[in-house]
This record gives sequence, structure tokens and C-alpha cells, in this order.
Amino acid sequence: MLERAITRDLEAWKARPHHPLVLSGLRQTGKTFIVREFGAHSYSNVVYLDLRANTAVHAAFDGSFDVDHMVLSITAAVPDVRFVPHQTLLVLDEIQDCPNARSSLKYWDLDGRYDVVATGSFLGVKGFRDPYPRGIPVGYEERLTMRPLSFREFVRNAGISQEVLEYAQQTLNNEEPLLPAVHEGLRSLYLQYLVVGGMPEAVRTFLATHDVNAVRGIQQNVLQSIRDDFGRYRNAKGEEAINEVLKLRAEACLESLPAQLAKEYKKFQYSKVNVRGNSPQKADGLQYLVDVGLVMRAYNLREISSPLEGAKIPNEFKVFFVDTGLLASQLEHGMAARILSGNLSAYKGAMAENMVAAAFANDGRNLYYYHAPSGSPELDFIANLFGEPTIVECKSNNGRATSMKYVLANTKKYGAHPAVKFADTNVGGGKGFVTLPLYALGFLPAPEEQLIVPEVSIELPSEGL
Repeated sequence: MLERAITRDLEAWKARPHHPLVLSGLRQTGKTFIVREFGAHSYSNVVYLDLRANTAVHAAFDGSFDVDHMVLSITAAVPDVRFVPHQTLLVLDEIQDCPNARSSLKYWDLDGRYDVVATGSFLGVKGFRDPYPRGIPVGYEERLTMRPLSFREFVRNAGISQEVLEYAQQTLNNEEPLLPAVHEGLRSLYLQYLVVGGMPEAVRTFLATHDVNAVRGIQQNVLQSIRDDFGRYRNAKGEEAINEVLKLRAEACLESLPAQLAKEYKKFQYSKVNVRGNSPQKADGLQYLVDVGLVMRAYNLREISSPLEGAKIPNEFKVFFVDTGLLASQLEHGMAARILSGNLSAYKGAMAENMVAAAFANDGRNLYYYHAPSGSPELDFIANLFGEPTIVECKSNNGRATSMKYVLANTKKYGAHPAVKFADTNVGGGKGFVTLPLYALGFLPAPEEQLIVPEVSIELPSEGL
């Protein structure tokens, strides 16, 4: 069984006062498996309902939202399940297929006798986020997103000891070179991760067999299973349907991505999407890919200033796969061998750049970059890494970061900013920036800070009374 970091989030959720949890994310990332494993280890009793496969149980949520009434209806519809107060986890799988089940979460929360975790892969998709005639329980649910395995999770599951991981973390924090043996080992694992990615079935197969061809077959099957659901939605009557036009547009946008990422300037261009329609129509297809969690946008900035979201250019962006392994599976045969040999320039650095985007997204960071109107300078990413906008350059070898050096040297025009170059090398330095190995992406600090705010006490001086 793969060790997943999200297990700790689930355990922390259970340990504190909480609302029902909605776990969303791309299909095939292991949501159902991890929730059922969590339930088996953390509760004496689990009630599991697959709301996509078992439509008969939907009726349990059609009438009263009284919890005793829903329990009665569920136990009548599903044999051998039981509800034990304060000992039961109710798992509502594929909850987007039963809108009333989502609406009922408020009443499970108010009742308080049973913990509830709902999972869904289409919760952000138009046609699944809309048909809630009885409302969405705002304020009565918590949200968590499950993503493919991060590089750090991949390394842990590959059997690297905690001692080595702690050494790597401390050494990278100190911006000191790692011991050659540790550096080469982590570099090899990084190259493997670029090809394998973080989809759980692909990772399990690779760690068991190290057969890259078998992994590629799994990745293509996973991607096909995701594509099979393109265009799926629920109409106003709550009936499942397929929007064939949207399906074609989403498929065409997906098929264009390898060529889009092979360009020198990787800005997404709708003219490269081979399907009928104008740009706004094709944009529906791209938005669908974003909504299902398969891809993510990185937005160009007008200027390098905080807040970054306020400086983004909404109609100028790059598009990356949420998982580098899925991107690798779409490239020609032989590319995996070149990547594993360390030839990251074979695809114009797109694999390494996609790795940075995926790592940032895994940390919950929004994605931005800077491309001047004249075309130069171009900075791969801008991210809040050290509490302020930080220039991030990604090099598939250890080439010169010309644009970054130019911006750092022209502070009057671009401002003064910290900078980091991720490259296929050990830790090093530079004028105004630090060079980190590409695998250091798995050891970045979390973007959120825990702020402890002191209590405020206001008293009138005694002589003023």
C-alpha cells in the first residue's frame, strides 16, 4: 500500500472538531481507496455508498433530511450496513451524482452522531456544480483536494530512509551541497518520477517491476478512462447526459498540449486546437480540462509585484498537466529513455518546467510567470516562496539563466526580488540567486504560515475614570 501524505490530513480532521469533509480531485488519484483505508484504521464501523453505481440509494436523500429518516432509508436499501453513533464513518463516494446527498451534509453535521466524508471527481464541472435544488451546505462542510503523488511521496514509497530525507531537507534548507551519493540517488529518483509521475497505479506498478513500458500502458489507460467521461453532466432534470460538442472541444485541447509545450514560448494558443469553433468556444473545452483537474493554467503577469493575482493577464497563460507522467505518456516512444538518461532538453525543457508547475500546484500555489511584451525577458515562474514574489527559473541542464540575471541587474525597472534557479546540478550559488537541484522541489517549505496572533487587551488608566 502506498504511503500518502493526505492520510495525515484525514487523521487531523478526525482529531479536531469538524464538519463533513468533501474530498475532490482528478479521477484515479486514489480518493476512494485512501478514504476506505482511513475508515478501516480509524473507525470501528464504516458505511460505504457508491452513489454512481448504486442509484437505488439516491432515494434515501430525496425526502426528509432528518438523520434518523436517512439512516432508516439507507439501511433498507443497502443490506448489511449499520450505523453506530459516534463510531461510524459514512463514505459518500461520487457525491456529484446525487445532488441531494451533497445537500444533506448540513443535517449530518448538525446531528453530530456520524462522521461523513464525501468524494467526487466532477464537483467543479458545469452540470455537476449547478443542479442543487436543495442547496449546497455552505458553512457545514470542509474541502480537501487530492492530487497525484508528489515527488516527496514518491521518494518515501521508493524506500528512502527517514534519515536520508531529514539530511536532504536540512542541507537544502542551509543551501549547502549534498553529499555526492545522496545527490545522485535523489537525481535518479527525480528522473524516474518525471516519467512515472504520481498516479497511484502507475507508481505501484513501477515500484514493483521498474517496467517503464508497463507504466506507460497504465498511464494511457488512466488517461483514456478520464477521457471517457469528457462531456458528462446532469441536466436540469438530474438525468445523466453527454455534451458531445464539449467533449470534442475538451479532447482537441488535450491533444494539442504536447505541441503547445514544445514551443519556445509555451503560451497556450487556441489556433493550435484542431476543432471547429472560435477561441471562446474552444475555451469551454480547456476550462473543462481545468475543472476535472487534469491540467492547470500558469498566468503571465503585467509586472512582478504583490499581490500576484492582481497583476495577472487573464487571457495569456500556459497550460501544464497536473501529472508529468501523463504528459510523458503522450510523447513519442523513446522519450522516456532519453529523460531517464538525463537528457531533459529533448523536449525543450517542457518536462522539467511541467514538474515545477505540478510541484507548486501540489503545494496549493497559484501559477504565474513573466513574459515581457517584447518577448524578453521571460521568467519561467513567479511564486511566493519566501514571503514575497520570487523569481523561479527552471533549467533542464545547468544552463545560464540569462533572463533572471537581467531582471536581477535592473532593479529600477523590475524591482528587487529573491530568486532561485532549479537545475540539473547540486546546490550552488550566483549573484543574487541560489541554485538548487531539480529534486529540491520536493523539499520546499509549505506556502502557508501559521500566524499566532496575540490577544488584545484595552484598559482605561485608573486616573482617567
